[in-house]
Amino acid sequence: MGEVLKRSAAEGVLTLTLSRPEARNALNLALVKGLATAVHEASEDPAVRCLVITGEGTAFCAGGDIKDMQERAGKAMATKERLQQGVNRVARAIWEIEKPVIAKVNGDATGAGLDLMLTCDLAYASDKARFGASFVRVGLIPDTGGTFTLSRRVGIHKAKELVFFGELFPAEEAARLGLINRALPAPELDAFVDGVAGRLAAGPTKTIGMAKRALHRGLASSFDEALDHEAYAQGYMFTTDDHVEGTRAFLEKREPKFKGA
Repeated sequence: MGEVLKRSAAEGVLTLTLSRPEARNALNLALVKGLATAVHEASEDPAVRCLVITGEGTAFCAGGDIKDMQERAGKAMATKERLQQGVNRVARAIWEIEKPVIAKVNGDATGAGLDLMLTCDLAYASDKARFGASFVRVGLIPDTGGTFTLSRRVGIHKAKELVFFGELFPAEEAARLGLINRALPAPELDAFVDGVAGRLAAGPTKTIGMAKRALHRGLASSFDEALDHEAYAQGYMFTTDDHVEGTRAFLEKREPKFKGA
């Protein structure tokens, strides 16, 4: 069957490519386990300062593997355990890694593929890509964190419309709704994401990671709780080498050279 997840690394950027093009990169158990493991390993690797997740072929990710779903029809506990040990681990790993994660959406992102994209910090898509919260088409509800992320991006009423009907919509609409940062002409996507990832990898990794954590906490915090966490996190940031370099570069009127430490 070959690799279901491919890895490539260059100058601080680790690219993880979903590699089941014959199944439009649908998430089976092997792919989910491989992706979760890769993200966990990247979180511990100081050489990795930015991650990019993309798909091989014409799709980013078509969601869950329908053949796999058929095998679990009528098995509630088995499905619960499969989610907890599978896509839940992936969603949590991407959400919690204190490094920036970019979704490079080369093609359609539907069902769990849409939700996988929404766990990433930034998303840039080909203008040929289509999107859809398509679970309802197979009698399911969103998973992979989608019940948390979708309404926070588009508001509860629009989220319900997307989920209840499961219709496909184009990249331009995804950008308008705030589901992706930008839709780009397909030939320009790779170079654009390479540029963004390179900038992030050259940035102050711990600072970006701490900001990511604080923003995520803010989604479920009161204003006072957010202020308290900001004070704690900012205190820590003042102890980092990158803060020292950033302030020194500012005073010396030059570009900072961050080391991610």
